[in-house]
Amino acid sequence: MIRDPHAHGRLVQAGGAPLSRARLAVVMLHGRGGSPEDMLGLAGHLGLPDIAFVAPEAAGRSWWPQSFLAPLSENEPGLSSGLRLIGRAVDMLGSEGIGPERTMIMGFSQGACLALEYTARNGKGLYAAAGLSGGLVGTGEDPGPAQDALYGYRPKQFDYDTRFSGTKIFIGCHERDPHIPLARVRTSQEVFAKMGAEISVQIYPGAGHGIVDDEIKVLRGLLNGPS
Repeated sequence: MIRDPHAHGRLVQAGGAPLSRARLAVVMLHGRGGSPEDMLGLAGHLGLPDIAFVAPEAAGRSWWPQSFLAPLSENEPGLSSGLRLIGRAVDMLGSEGIGPERTMIMGFSQGACLALEYTARNGKGLYAAAGLSGGLVGTGEDPGPAQDALYGYRPKQFDYDTRFSGTKIFIGCHERDPHIPLARVRTSQEVFAKMGAEISVQIYPGAGHGIVDDEIKVLRGLLNGPS
């Protein structure tokens, strides 16, 4: 087994501003089967020429093999490797003069879960984070029984040491997302609120698993915030 499967993934930058002139930077994490170019396409829809966008690539286009609801051991070493890759991207931005206070971590689907988990574990001082169709992965297994509200999986523990001050976090998800249970979205909201984040959640009616226009508007609003 490869201990750090995402260690040599590409880190792609395209569109927006060069790092030397960027007002903010966004680390964009693709979903299962996606690519950095998919996320950079989303950056184009945001239409923010003063923002730098960088997108890491998962090995085999998947950050981990099972559902994010599965026991943590079933998604290792992918989960830990993905978290380290985000850390390296944040360090790279720092070396270019863009610190955490000017950095946003965001993702879609599996990438959204990874973005939110990185933020909960390591996101102190970040400007913002966003999970589009995602929720927290968790830090351990809960002894409780499997739940229909979690699509037949057992609950998780969410024990994080991070405390936020001013970090804005957005989670958007459909009411009946086939991959992201509403119960986990609401738990994620509660966990981030207890950690001191400025958390906002938007639940879209009906079934679906995709990025909607309202989420693009929310992201644009977040990124237009600081001067």
